[in-house]
Amino acid sequence: MKKTCVSLFAIAILVAVLFLPACKTKSQEEGIAQLTEETAPSSVTLTSEAVKTAGIQTAEAGIRPVIRTIHAAGEINFNPKRLAHVTARTAGRIEQLLVYPGERVQKGQLLLSLYSQDFLILQAELLQASERFKRLQNDQAEQSAAKGLLVSARSRLRLFDILDAEIDEIEKTGSIKTLLPVRAPLGGNISESAVTAGDYVELGASLFKIADLSTVWVDIHIFEKDLARVRTGCEAVIRVGAYPGREFKGRLFQVGNVVDEKTRTVEGRIELLNPEGQLKPGMYIDADILSSVEANSLFVPGAAVQDYQNKKVVFVRTGENAFALRQIETGISLDGFVEILKGLKEHELVATNGSFFLKSELLKKSLGEE
Repeated sequence: MKKTCVSLFAIAILVAVLFLPACKTKSQEEGIAQLTEETAPSSVTLTSEAVKTAGIQTAEAGIRPVIRTIHAAGEINFNPKRLAHVTARTAGRIEQLLVYPGERVQKGQLLLSLYSQDFLILQAELLQASERFKRLQNDQAEQSAAKGLLVSARSRLRLFDILDAEIDEIEKTGSIKTLLPVRAPLGGNISESAVTAGDYVELGASLFKIADLSTVWVDIHIFEKDLARVRTGCEAVIRVGAYPGREFKGRLFQVGNVVDEKTRTVEGRIELLNPEGQLKPGMYIDADILSSVEANSLFVPGAAVQDYQNKKVVFVRTGENAFALRQIETGISLDGFVEILKGLKEHELVATNGSFFLKSELLKKSLGEE
């Protein structure tokens, strides 16, 4: 037992002897590094002639509004406000089909003509009600009821999209129209057609879909982390793969209220003018949203920022021809300016042109001292 204790004690002494030089060396290296950093020169003082020769200029650190660009992907869709679904207002047989998918139509243009028994019956009721109203002009007791029947017949014809001028013509001529016209409710392109000539359609059957592509909606997917910097009214720049180098500009008019659980994005909408019809629903897009952040940030000209010993620095003017090295933390670059997150205060003067010369002088001074 005693021999074992002696052996362990001897091993402990050996380990200590081997470890102490290493600790001492490490401590010395750390001390030297700290001393070098603390004693390195951190300011430069020049003569007036040297300042003039180097072309050193200064600028004031100032507050500027921050405009950040948020990237989002999305796709082009129809503008639902300019989209119409034409359906049959009554049952009947298609006698004339006048337009086909892809064709451009104007508002009020005749799309097809429908032979409908209901339309014929309503016209006959209109003529009967009109004739009765005329016949009872001098009978005050019956005239009110007759007028009610006439108004009702006219109203039911209007439900078939018959114009007042056409109803007046039917009354005036006493002639019934054989075919019910179906007209375009808005101008645009026929995007879908579900019928052919001779088809019999029921009430409410789908006939056409018409899309006005003079404006389109762009649905974009905004990441959850960017929501704080996005609001309606932000300007957006849209790029489409089909037109390289071309940009389409619009504004964000809607931001969704629900975050998608899978993608962690919120849907936003942009309305774009599309007078030439180049933007097609279904196209994929990339969007840059220019977001104006309410908080302002401190900026200096980009020429003021230098790299020195793997750090970002500026040279702050401390006297007429004296400049002090100042370590900073930078943010975004904007229009030739750099955001300063830490290390500077507003109104401090920093060297811009000639700051590289100051860095060179500081390095010479540092090498000279070494």
